[in-house]
Amino acid sequence: MWIFGYGSLVWKADFEYSKRVVGFIKGYQRRFWQASIEHRGTTDKPGRVVTLIPAEDPEAKVWGVAYHLTDDVAKIQAGLDIREQRYDKRKLVPMFDGEEGRQLPNPVLVFVGSSRPDLFLGPASLHQMALQITQSKGPSGTNIEYLLRLAQFMREEASIAQDPHLFEVEGAVRQLLNTASQDQKGSERPNTEARH
Repeated sequence: MWIFGYGSLVWKADFEYSKRVVGFIKGYQRRFWQASIEHRGTTDKPGRVVTLIPAEDPEAKVWGVAYHLTDDVAKIQAGLDIREQRYDKRKLVPMFDGEEGRQLPNPVLVFVGSSRPDLFLGPASLHQMALQITQSKGPSGTNIEYLLRLAQFMREEASIAQDPHLFEVEGAVRQLLNTASQDQKGSERPNTEARH
């Protein structure tokens, strides 16, 4: 069995696997439209994590990592069902090797986020998404870490890939962080005006 990860699974595979392949699936777009209320946010302040949205272009690609499971498949899948419990849609789709573009002989299992109104945040402006990401954290860490590690994976392991949405959200978050850092430095600067 093959599992395809396109979010935190690209860097955090907390299960045994026999093979790891970087590549892509077709016909989808990755979007920061899913609420995270258990890992990167809370019910009061949900984070934004990625989900898959059908693309108009059947050749559109979402890059990620496929893991081949051989031992204790049922146990691993049960663990993934808990980890990905808010991703209530499961699909078997073809996957293509990133180096050669060859289709893998077996389809990969993909977890797709829920369309429930409380879990599907949907589109928003870059500024709104960046604000939400910078302000959210949960038991698995900050929403910022999730975003930056996903962007890092894309740069290091899928450098030929195109993912404008991911990098636009990253840019907006970095801009907010830079502005906040500059504001903090300004507020900490001692008052050097002459006193009378």
